Amino acid sequence: MKVLNIHERELKADHEQVGALIDSLASEDERLWPNHSWHRIQFDRPLGIGADGGHGPIGYFVEEYKPGRSIKFRFTKPKGFKGFHGFEVLSNTEPSVVLRHTIEMTLHGSAFLTWPLIIRPLHDALLEDVLATAEASLGMIPKMQAWSPWVKLLRWAMSGGKSRSQITPNKAN
Repeated sequence: MKVLNIHERELKADHEQVGALIDSLASEDERLWPNHSWHRIQFDRPLGIGADGGHGPIGYFVEEYKPGRSIKFRFTKPKGFKGFHGFEVLSNTEPSVVLRHTIEMTLHGSAFLTWPLIIRPLHDALLEDVLATAEASLGMIPKMQAWSPWVKLLRWAMSGGKSRSQITPNKAN
């Protein structure tokens, strides 16, 4: 089964400001990933082509990286995910750009069940939190999408009852 999953948000900022958010992934100055509510992204080295890591049960390596513009990760796990995901900054009408996250993959084996039932709902909630964190990092009021009861249940079950609550990121000063 083929999967195309896209999340995007128009941001009142320029390419450089939004590109810097991508460049901050997995760094000490992380400004895109919602570490306050989700597993951190971690790599075996600084962000760059070949860096290997992931977040939670999702593994990937950096396949392409254009600093300030885009990054593409190739999945290494879970089993049955064949494809990539990544972020890119797209031109829009001045003075804004679009930050887009795309997954393109083919599912095999047990991923036919785990993607629609478990991983996709969590992924969709995570990506909406990523985009809200981007807004907050740029000094905008973040547009939060509340987690569904299913997402809350999955997070609770997967954490042994110790999942963190959804937190609205603080607007940058």
